[in-house]
Amino acid sequence: MKGTEHFKAAIKNYLDKRAQEDELFRAKYETTTRTIDDVVTYILNQVKASGCCGFDDDEIYSLAVHVIDEPTLEIGKPINCNVVVNHHIELTEEEKCQQRALALKRFQDEELRKLQNRNSKPKTVKPQETKQPELSLFDEF
Repeated sequence: MKGTEHFKAAIKNYLDKRAQEDELFRAKYETTTRTIDDVVTYILNQVKASGCCGFDDDEIYSLAVHVIDEPTLEIGKPINCNVVVNHHIELTEEEKCQQRALALKRFQDEELRKLQNRNSKPKTVKPQETKQPELSLFDEF
């Protein structure tokens, strides 16, 4: 899944959870004509207008709630961009073991490659300097 799809999913999950916990918000959320794409478009336009590159989760979520709360709010034009989402992935114990084994294998392969490269390099022998007598104009032959 691309970052933008993760972003949409994160926003939708937040709005769904907020609707479960907040009755006033739920009424607006269930009757809104806004789609998740509208919400994301609004957020991206607000981010672009701010000129900032990084935002706290709460700032972004508050923009999502705001666009649902205000049905007459102008969404803006769609923006073609990628969004980076910080998300935490929980691995199962089996997946953790697999990743450890994979990391260990990579490490061993890299160390072996280093050893092989070190041993396969031909030893260079410095050519011995041959001293030739320097001739002088004053030498006799």
